[in-house]
Amino acid sequence: MIRHDWTLEEARAIHALPFPDLMHRAEAIHRAHFDPHVVEQASLLSIKTGGCPEDCGYCSQSAHHDTGVKATKLMGVEAVLAAARRAKAAGAQRFCMGAAWRSPKDRDLEALCAMIRGVRELGMETCMTLGMLSPDQVARLKMAGLDFYNHNIDTSPDYYARIATTRTMEDRLETLEHVRKGGIKVCCGGILGMGEDEEDRIAMLVLLANLERHPESVPINLWQPIANTPVKTMAQPVEPFSLVRAVALARILMPESVVRLSAGRTGMSDELQALCFLAGANSIFAGDVLLTTGNPASWQDADLFARLGMRSDIVRKACSDA
Repeated sequence: MIRHDWTLEEARAIHALPFPDLMHRAEAIHRAHFDPHVVEQASLLSIKTGGCPEDCGYCSQSAHHDTGVKATKLMGVEAVLAAARRAKAAGAQRFCMGAAWRSPKDRDLEALCAMIRGVRELGMETCMTLGMLSPDQVARLKMAGLDFYNHNIDTSPDYYARIATTRTMEDRLETLEHVRKGGIKVCCGGILGMGEDEEDRIAMLVLLANLERHPESVPINLWQPIANTPVKTMAQPVEPFSLVRAVALARILMPESVVRLSAGRTGMSDELQALCFLAGANSIFAGDVLLTTGNPASWQDADLFARLGMRSDIVRKACSDA
């Protein structure tokens, strides 16, 4: 049963289950809703890098932090579509485009919509992350054919003020509401390893699970050390089994959501990734670079899938395949 009324106490109890019991419960739910042999591949391109006015303490692209990332202008439409063609040839089913903005300017919408239309013509799903959106901007992106909009909540409500001050959790939730009301699917997750504790990770997932509709995609990122960012002084490595427990909890609380292993896979062993797939993760970002951080090479992912007897494809709910 899909629920939207989870309590923190219930989620804590699930998260604390003995590891074999937690894995069994998560895998059973995964198999009930998805083909466990299929992992979706998405490709992520930074279409406008650096110079962001937000002060998010984890981000290399914030203008508040001297991280060495140079600000660029919005890429041209044809350059973006060329990257999308390469991503499709490498096996990606979804093409995600990210711009380091607080929110897009209306004058940029024409080019963004042309990117969306072009990627859809290639037969790929489309996703964008552009910061906060107004209802009118959502309507234009929807009309262009945007499938998904990514807008992470990053962490728990209690910990949020430790990592960003230029926008609030309420601002993020307002954009998610605009996107949902505008008919675009929601991609929303968070980042682990920014100094938060496991209670914060549980609270973040409970917040997502108690939205009126669960996000269609839930990315789980591991923070990657970035010099000269405030989070660098607070960050703690995420213990591998803690990551698996977070993935399993996401799968149990949001059974029909695609759970994506996002940033941080360069620091994960093949064995850890396999455990995450068993716990219910069924999507990854593919390609050598994610915005400004590294990612495993495509051949490494293909080799891992082959050894696990898994394949890359668009994930579909089990009930829709029956």
